[in-house]
Amino acid sequence: MSHSPMEQFDANASAALANGPQRQALRKATDTFGERRLGTLARTPDWETWRTQARTVKDHVLAHLDHYLEQFERNAVRNGMVVHWAADAAEANAVVTRLAQEAGTTTVVKSKSMTTEEIELNHALESVGIEAVETDLGEWIQQLAGEPPFHIVVPAIHKSRSDVASLFEEKVGTPHDASAPVLTAAARDALRRKFLAAGLGVSGANFAIAETGSILILENEGNARLTTSVPAVHVAVVGIEKLLPRLADLDVFLKLLPRSGTGQDLTTYQSLLTGPVPPGAQGPRAVHVVLLDNGRSAMLREEITRQALACIRCGACLNACPVYQQVGGHSYGSVYPGPIGAVITPQLAGLSRARQLPFASSLCGACRDVCPVRIDIPGLLLHLRREVVEGRNAPSRRLAERFAFSVWRYAMGSSLRYRAFTALARMGQLLVPRALRARLPVLSRWSAGRSLPELAPRSFRSLWAQEPDA
Repeated sequence: MSHSPMEQFDANASAALANGPQRQALRKATDTFGERRLGTLARTPDWETWRTQARTVKDHVLAHLDHYLEQFERNAVRNGMVVHWAADAAEANAVVTRLAQEAGTTTVVKSKSMTTEEIELNHALESVGIEAVETDLGEWIQQLAGEPPFHIVVPAIHKSRSDVASLFEEKVGTPHDASAPVLTAAARDALRRKFLAAGLGVSGANFAIAETGSILILENEGNARLTTSVPAVHVAVVGIEKLLPRLADLDVFLKLLPRSGTGQDLTTYQSLLTGPVPPGAQGPRAVHVVLLDNGRSAMLREEITRQALACIRCGACLNACPVYQQVGGHSYGSVYPGPIGAVITPQLAGLSRARQLPFASSLCGACRDVCPVRIDIPGLLLHLRREVVEGRNAPSRRLAERFAFSVWRYAMGSSLRYRAFTALARMGQLLVPRALRARLPVLSRWSAGRSLPELAPRSFRSLWAQEPDA
C-alpha cells in the first residue's frame, strides 16, 4: 500500500477532482458525520468548558513531556510491561519485527493504528516474511484493495457498498450482489481465523497514562480487544505525544473524542490495559510498548508547532474541511490527511517533501472551530507557509518581492505616474490577447480557476472630467 507522492499534491488533487463518484461518496459521508456531531453537541452544554479543560491538560503534559514519559516507563515496567524507545520509524519497525520473530509467528494481527501506518510497519514485517493483517473492517478493506487509509477515523469512507461487494467478490469470494450483513459476516469469518493463527498482536493507543503505566484503546468493533488478548504477545506502538498525566484526565477526553469523531456520546469499547495477564488467565503473556518519537521532539521546540501534538485524532477537521471534502485523503500522500495532516506531515516528513500541503487550505477556519482541543490549525498553516516561502530560494524571492513593491510604490507616488502606468497597462491589454495573458508564468496558476480582471476602457477620472454631473 503506497501513498501518492506528497510532493505532487496539486496533481493528486486534480485527479481526485475528476473522480465524480468518489467525491459524491466522500461528501455524503463527511456531511453525515458533521450532522451527527452537531446533534450530540446540541445535548452537550458543557462542550466549550471541556475543550478548554482538555487543551489545558495537553499544554501541561507537552510542556513537561520528559517527566511524564519517564513516569510512564517506571509504572509500565512495574506492571510487567517492557518499554522500548524508538527515535524513528526504522527503530520502531526493528523492535516489532524482532519481537514477532522471537514469538516464532508468521502472522501478525493489527488493530487500527495511525502510528503503525505512519512508520509503514506492514511493509517492514512483510519484508521478512511475516503476514501483517489489518483487523479493523475499514482498514482491512483498504488492505485488500491495496490502498492506504483514506480518513483518520473511517479508512474506507470513500467506498460505497457496491465498491466493497466488488472487492470482496474478487478477494473473498462473496457474491457480487452481497448485502451488507453478508459482507460483514464474510469479513468476520476470515478475520477470526487470522486472530487464532497469529502469535503477536499489534495496536496503537489513544492515550497512555503516566500515573498508572496504562494504555487506553477506543474502538467500535471489538477487533482491538481480540488483537490485544488472543495472541500470546501484544505490542503497542505509541507516539510520545499520547501521554496524559493522570487516570482522572481521561474523563474529559472520553467525552470529547467520540462526539467529535463520529457523533457518539461514547465509543462501544474502551480497553484500559495495564500489563500482561497473570499465569492461568486468558490474555497476552507479554506486553511491549514502543514509545515513538519520529520527529515529534522537534515539534516541541516552538509553542506554535507544539500545539499540533495535542491532536487526539478525532478526524473532525477532515469532515469540516471544504478541501478534504473534495479531494479526499489519498491526495495528501500521507497517512495524516486533511487540515491536521497539512500541519503534522510537513513537520514529520520535512518541508522539502511536503511543502505543498500547508497551501492545501482555504483558511476558512472551520478546522479550528471543530477541533475539540482548540488547535489553531489556520495559524499553523500560515506559520508553515512562511517557512516554505522564506526557505527555498528565499534570497531570489525576497529580491523579486522588493522589486515588485518598489515599482508599485513608484507608480503610486504621484497622480501623474499613476495615470502613466495605467495607460501603459491598457495599451498592453489591447496588444496582448486575454488568453495569452492568462498563460504568462506569473498569472497562469492564479487565472486557472479565476477570471482575469480587465481594466476599464476609460478611467474614472476621464469619465468624471467629461461628465462630472453624470
